[in-house]
Amino acid sequence: MFKSALAIFTTLLFINAGLAPANAQTTTAAKKTVAKKVAPKKVVAKRTVTTTKTVAKGSLNNREKLVRKVTMVKGRRHVSYQRVSAAPSIPAVPPVMTAGDIAGLNLTQDPLALRSNVALVIDQASSQVLFEKNSSVALPIASVTKLMTALVVAEAHMNMEEVLTVTDDDVDREKHSSSRLRVGAQLSRDDMLHIALMSSENRAASALGRNYPGGLPAFVAAMNAKARSLGMQDTHYVDSTGLSSQNVASARDLAKLVVAAYQYPLIRQYSTDSKYMVEPSGHALQYNSSNRLTSNKDWDIGLQKTGFINEAGHCLVMLTRIEGRPIVMVFLDSKGRLSHVGDATRMRKWLVEDAPKNLTRVKMVRADQG
Repeated sequence: MFKSALAIFTTLLFINAGLAPANAQTTTAAKKTVAKKVAPKKVVAKRTVTTTKTVAKGSLNNREKLVRKVTMVKGRRHVSYQRVSAAPSIPAVPPVMTAGDIAGLNLTQDPLALRSNVALVIDQASSQVLFEKNSSVALPIASVTKLMTALVVAEAHMNMEEVLTVTDDDVDREKHSSSRLRVGAQLSRDDMLHIALMSSENRAASALGRNYPGGLPAFVAAMNAKARSLGMQDTHYVDSTGLSSQNVASARDLAKLVVAAYQYPLIRQYSTDSKYMVEPSGHALQYNSSNRLTSNKDWDIGLQKTGFINEAGHCLVMLTRIEGRPIVMVFLDSKGRLSHVGDATRMRKWLVEDAPKNLTRVKMVRADQG
């Protein structure tokens, strides 16, 4: 009994001291009554290294991939795979081919490296052709159409103060272009004409055509009749906005249209305004010109109109004065949002600085025609 008590006492002494006796022995009873002091486990921080690698598997579809995950725990390497959705691939979008590109007009070279497939520059006073590039080819003209729309409205002598209402028929369902004029908006015919010319407002141009005596079919017929009377032999219209690629004309035809439209002060003023405020149904809207040159003090522009749809590229017609000479400029199928404006600037510089004073004609031919 004494020996057992001594053994228990000795064991407790060594345990409290943190030492283990070399020959210490405990009985079964001592083991039951003495709780062993266990040293706390050393916490090993997990170090996770993850790499991603696409692994081809027959069970995966084209929208999935396997991600390989490598994890290190206590020095041991664990590898796992997880099926995840792959990022959708974006197909390459081919460049949009304009009607001019399809016709091969982009092969035409010119000394000014114009971005427009078609160009025509004429001295209005003498009718002298100063520069010519594919000027007889009929192409889509986009919103340059609205210049003829304005001419037909001006010659119809309708009440310009009559209030017109935008209807569902004026909504563009061909190109799905946007408009700031909501269905139900009301403006005078005068205001509709103003923003159609200055800011190329499509619903305004549509409303002008619809509210012509006989409706839009009669208006389009009047547009084509006017084109024939002006000798525009390569011109054809199907709507009053230019959203249809079937509205076509050559640069030579458009030069005739510019000269005819210039005779009307209202068209000159409205097409060259840089800003204009309207109040459709009582809500104020400020419109800006679609041609930044109208607010450029270096330019003296008497009439202008821009246009764009994919089939037509960027288009610009202008009547401007350069060193006192009235010059008609036509640029069609230009590549780039401001490229037609850039071409006009290059052309003016060329006329002022580089073109010989007795120049009669600069005519470009396609590269494949020598």
